[in-house]
Amino acid sequence: MNCSTLLSLVLMLVQLWPCSPSTQNRSAQNRNQSFTAVQRVKRGWVWEPLFATEEQISVVPVYVGQLESDLDKQDGNIKYILTGEGAGNIFIIDENNGKIYVTQKLDREKKSFYTLRAQAINRSTELPVEPESEFIIKVRDINDHEPQFLDGPYVATVPEMSPEGTSVTQVTATDGDDPSYGNSARLLYSLIQGQPYFSVEPKTGVIRMASQMDRETKDQYLVIIQAKDMVGQAGALSATATVTIILSDINDNPPKFQQRLYYMNVCEDAPVGTTVGTVVAEDSDIGENAAMNYFIEGDSSDVFDIITNNETQEGIILLKKRVDYESKRRYSIQAKVVNRYIDDRFLKEGPFEDKTIVKINVEDADEPPVFTLENYVMEIAEAAVSGSLVGIVTARDPDDDDCPVRYSIVHGMHLKRLFSINEHNGTIITTKPLDREIASWHNITVTATETRNPEKISEANVYIQVLDVNDHAPEFPKYYETFVCENAVSGELIQSISAVDQDDSAESHHFYFSLAQEATNNSHFTVKDNQDNTAGIFTAKSGFRRQEQFSFYLPILILDNGIPPLTSTNTLTITVCDCDTKVNTFYCRYGAFMYAMGLSTEALAAILACILILLVFFLAVVAIKQQRKKSSFSEKMEEFRENIVRYDDEGGGEEDTEAFDISALRTRTVMRTHKPRKKVTTEIHSLYRQSLQVGPDSAIFRQFISEKLEEANTDPSAPPYDSLQTYAFEGTGSLAGSLSSLGSNMSDVDQSYDYLTDWGPHFKQLAGMYTSHRGVGD
Repeated sequence: MNCSTLLSLVLMLVQLWPCSPSTQNRSAQNRNQSFTAVQRVKRGWVWEPLFATEEQISVVPVYVGQLESDLDKQDGNIKYILTGEGAGNIFIIDENNGKIYVTQKLDREKKSFYTLRAQAINRSTELPVEPESEFIIKVRDINDHEPQFLDGPYVATVPEMSPEGTSVTQVTATDGDDPSYGNSARLLYSLIQGQPYFSVEPKTGVIRMASQMDRETKDQYLVIIQAKDMVGQAGALSATATVTIILSDINDNPPKFQQRLYYMNVCEDAPVGTTVGTVVAEDSDIGENAAMNYFIEGDSSDVFDIITNNETQEGIILLKKRVDYESKRRYSIQAKVVNRYIDDRFLKEGPFEDKTIVKINVEDADEPPVFTLENYVMEIAEAAVSGSLVGIVTARDPDDDDCPVRYSIVHGMHLKRLFSINEHNGTIITTKPLDREIASWHNITVTATETRNPEKISEANVYIQVLDVNDHAPEFPKYYETFVCENAVSGELIQSISAVDQDDSAESHHFYFSLAQEATNNSHFTVKDNQDNTAGIFTAKSGFRRQEQFSFYLPILILDNGIPPLTSTNTLTITVCDCDTKVNTFYCRYGAFMYAMGLSTEALAAILACILILLVFFLAVVAIKQQRKKSSFSEKMEEFRENIVRYDDEGGGEEDTEAFDISALRTRTVMRTHKPRKKVTTEIHSLYRQSLQVGPDSAIFRQFISEKLEEANTDPSAPPYDSLQTYAFEGTGSLAGSLSSLGSNMSDVDQSYDYLTDWGPHFKQLAGMYTSHRGVGD
């Protein structure tokens, strides 16, 4: 079935899109039915473009278009139905004639199209006469949105002195209207504020430089850009944006000194490094473009120096060398300042530097004396007598008044004992003879002080070298231990010797060796000088007998090459050794020792054997004594253990004579040294208190027993009992009752022991002890 739509466009309508593919397959019996439309097709629904304009809806609905079927006979039998987005509320259809109306205001920016479905049915049968087809209504745009700068306000930076046409930045505005329809979204940019320095491209919004600008004149500009839609036509909407354009600095200005001439002063006693003054140059640029370096030109650069303060960009003039008012009182220096970073593009404008003159006056000051030399080196022979002249130091006052100075030696009292100085003329002399072998150099410090101002002092070092004099004769460097075998042959080398000299020779030492005059007739040994400061001792005959002569004393004469030459006689001791041809040093030493002692080898062996036997005997005696001491101690301990008896049963008082036989303890009379007896009552109470806390196996209990036993053995006034019996209560057979007071709460002071005298002769000694103790306590 062919389908079409007849659209009567009263207003601007929405485009109607083709129907869905599902509607293209139609039954053969409906192929002759179709809608009346501008265009016909044989298969499927094809809708002509249909538009609706977004506008304010009036009181009555706005007509959009009409659907009409060829089968509609205008008899009211055909019913048109509209479904889909907005059907019934935004879009309505007259079911009798197919006219479509919009009832609300449409906003394309919120919804730009609506999808609807149309159908024609028979009112009587309720059957479709046209198949349902889907179409889209697009909302046609109107200019109801003004442009917007979403990124504003803008800030841009451009280097100063940029050429005309240099791009600064780009501004962009957006418009909510449909860019595909009409000119509602077509924008045009223009410059409202910023001429004649800047320009803007109308279509792109690119802002460009319109002329060269100097940052030092003005460093910031405010530009206003306007964007209009409708290509700027009448009724167009517009918006503006501000652009802050900052000119960045470039190095296009040289530094300039604030003054053409500077005056400064410096005192002559100012130390090196003193700040003399500052010079300042200005640069209109900023940042690193204003960084500068200062220099000093001319011959004055060796006296003064200049450095740059990187924070303040000032030039600081420093004293590089001490100045002297008496030598030069004025300096004129030329200072130069140069930019640290130079832009080659502006070199044609001229050099980026400047110069100025600095005049410096030297101020006079009271200066200390000045020595003619900082260090003096002097010489004196070691043989010089006391009072010999060493040298002269000189100092003078550099000031105009030329104040007299006074000299003295400092740094070391021992140096003052060796040297002295004339305080008026600086003459140094010796105070005692010098010995180069003790000290070859002496370092002293001499001071010069102004007589009118003692605070002005200066120092100088004096180095005194003691020159050597040949006052020490050569000698052997060590003791030579020389041996000769009895079977030595003539011409055999038995010893090599050398010599040393404490003197310092201008040339290398050379020594000469020979036999002393008194030994020239010696027919036993000869000396051969090797001409290299060494000599050899040779035998002059064959065979030596130790029994005839044990040792020989050979005097050797040594001569040096000093001026004047000195000689010395050194004696070499040669010992005859019992050997064949080769000397064994250890064996020869042993033989020499034995010979000196007058002992033979057999005699020495016998002496050593006797000493060994005595040593063994002594060790045996000591071991036997130690063994006896151990045995005696063991027996004594065993005796102690046998005499200590422990009873677990109670005693029966004085009537109990069967508990223990003490007669066995009286078999031996023992003489004991008298030892003062301790307080019995105190010990009894102490035993009682400790016995309540510890048992008989405790260390405290055993210690107490040992102490009581030792006291009984050494006290002649105590009963000769070697046992200790402890009763908690007295036996029932005693007439005296209980003897124990261990449970009493009374102290020794409150306790009365007078009743002990009534107990009879058996307790006489006990009564005497306690009554005497009571008397002492009172």
